[in-house]
Amino acid sequence: MSFIWMLIVGGLIGWLAGIITGKGVPGGIIGNIIAGFIGAWLGGLIFGNWGPEMGGFAIVPAIIGSIILVLIVSFVMRKMRRNHA
Repeated sequence: MSFIWMLIVGGLIGWLAGIITGKGVPGGIIGNIIAGFIGAWLGGLIFGNWGPEMGGFAIVPAIIGSIILVLIVSFVMRKMRRNHA
């Protein structure tokens, strides 16, 4: 059950990062979950694990890390589209 909870919280973190940045995460729900997991890892590396925890994630660093990840992915995707056009 804890793994399912991690998937839900990871998806919500990725979704929230997409809303805050105004940029969509490619891949829909799966993309949001992946962005949430990788963003939580990235946020933990940069900012540490402080603040409230939910589903095994420190929420504040996870959201900040996910926002950074979404911005990087959006930038890379935009550059790739320009190079193919």
